[in-house]
Amino acid sequence: MELSGNLELSVSPGYWQDRPPQEALTTAALADQLGYAGLWLGEMATYDVFSLATAVASRTPRVPLTLGPLAVGVRDPMTIARGVASVADLTGRPVSVAIGSSSPVVVRDWHGRDHRRTGTALRECAQALRPLLDGERTTTDGTRARTRGYRLRLPAPKSSLTVAAFGPMAVRTAAAHADRMVLNLLTPASAADLVRQLHSAAAEFGRTPPRVAAWVTAAVDPSAKAVEQLRRGVVGYLAAPGYDAMFEAAGFGEVVAYARTRPHPKELLAAVPPEITAAVGLVGDADTIRARLAEYAAAGVDEVALVPSSTDADPCGERTLTVLSPH
Repeated sequence: MELSGNLELSVSPGYWQDRPPQEALTTAALADQLGYAGLWLGEMATYDVFSLATAVASRTPRVPLTLGPLAVGVRDPMTIARGVASVADLTGRPVSVAIGSSSPVVVRDWHGRDHRRTGTALRECAQALRPLLDGERTTTDGTRARTRGYRLRLPAPKSSLTVAAFGPMAVRTAAAHADRMVLNLLTPASAADLVRQLHSAAAEFGRTPPRVAAWVTAAVDPSAKAVEQLRRGVVGYLAAPGYDAMFEAAGFGEVVAYARTRPHPKELLAAVPPEITAAVGLVGDADTIRARLAEYAAAGVDEVALVPSSTDADPCGERTLTVLSPH
């Protein structure tokens, strides 16, 4: 697909709960075969990301890897740096890393960790990670992230650092410490606002603004099951602070108001209109998606990471990735 400007396209497996986890390996192979600029490997409820990355690298000859965003409330700076260095050394592949705050469900409920003061945890982890990834011995005595005297015994990966951001504190952390900021599930208008915040904060810190990536769900000529899958993906965000205002601004105030009453998830899903998937995703025919990608580029996004829907009609997102392939 021809793109305007310098917009790059990369890929992230969707880890859809209604699909086999092993599909992540096929989606990764497709990203490599179809010439995408990079592959993001997140960490959710299935594979350990360092194990998955090593397996992916054994099946793909060239695609650069970004691991994460990794939850800073779950993984400390030392384990992140050691894990990234392990993948880089074992695979001989350039490996970047992304960090983020994740959700209370993941951090507090699944892992039994403290999810308070997430902005502080993100900033302190970013500060500690930079020297660790460069192979330096470092001491960080933060209130949420601490490490003393460790230095990688493996070759330093010298990875680029990405910070996942949505709120003001995370944007400032990206502006101060990151090589790239990544956004997730947002409209082009919301992306433009966050890019403006990033540039303003970077100017305060005397830094060149980091590049901006956006994870965007994608489905070319989607089936009804694909739309249903994408609808399920927005349910948990409708009443979340910041996201609720974004969905209201996009014209979905009624369903946001209903989400704030905390209905059962099945009842909320039933109220989610199909049109919402196109507001925060790349959904439709190729021309529609091409126009939408141009909107993200105009908003200041440098890279769109496609998160392809996967259904029986388009397993692993193969058709979607083929149609949207940059080559």
